[in-house]
Amino acid sequence: QVQLVESGGGSVQAGGSLTLSCAASGVTDSSICMRWFRQAPGKEREGVAVIYSVGVTHLADSVKGRFTISQDNARKTLYLQMNSLKPEDTAMYYCAAARPQKGCSMNYEDNYWGQGTQVTVSS
Repeated sequence: QVQLVESGGGSVQAGGSLTLSCAASGVTDSSICMRWFRQAPGKEREGVAVIYSVGVTHLADSVKGRFTISQDNARKTLYLQMNSLKPEDTAMYYCAAARPQKGCSMNYEDNYWGQGTQVTVSS
């Protein structure tokens, strides 16, 4: 059974930094990627960053140069280092792991999800 638990959210001023963590249990090599998503009130869910099991990473254009995704070698913890935060980064941030045989789909039903952690950036 896959369980994902996010932590590290909070309130910061613009320009500040936060590091989100996602404690992952039950994730196997059949999950070819893990992602960070975010969703702001009234907006659609957005894929922020992805890391494949082979270590390749991709970031959304809106966070390139400011955010970094990483994970420990055992894939037990996923991280999102967020620097130079902007008010538009305010959202609930979710960790997700691809379900086996679902590739690296961004569809909700193709992933396991955590409960989310709130990030609020004030100007």
